[in-house]
Amino acid sequence: MKQLASIFFILILSFTMSSCSSLSPYKVPVLQGNIFEDEDLEKLSEGLSKEQVQFIFGTALIQDPFRQSRWDYFNSVKIGDQIITENKLTIFFNEDGLVESWIIEKSSNE
Repeated sequence: MKQLASIFFILILSFTMSSCSSLSPYKVPVLQGNIFEDEDLEKLSEGLSKEQVQFIFGTALIQDPFRQSRWDYFNSVKIGDQIITENKLTIFFNEDGLVESWIIEKSSNE
């Protein structure tokens, strides 16, 4: 009976130790920058004013005072040290302050 109890104790102990070693701490996703969805990008069109662009996407992350014809939006999702997604949107305005063109860069490391 004593042998059976010690075997049972060893099995429980080894099971507990092996299950604890596989646990890792929870890593919170960190969202940075302007979050924009595909629906927002579909609203973007030539001829929109700066106010309309700001209404759709919010304040640009980078508004260079020396190049007022360009606004840059950026967002990323990072979990721990791993970057899950990065999105970059650059909008160019003409001399009248209307959207002339834009560049979208998306990357996903899932």
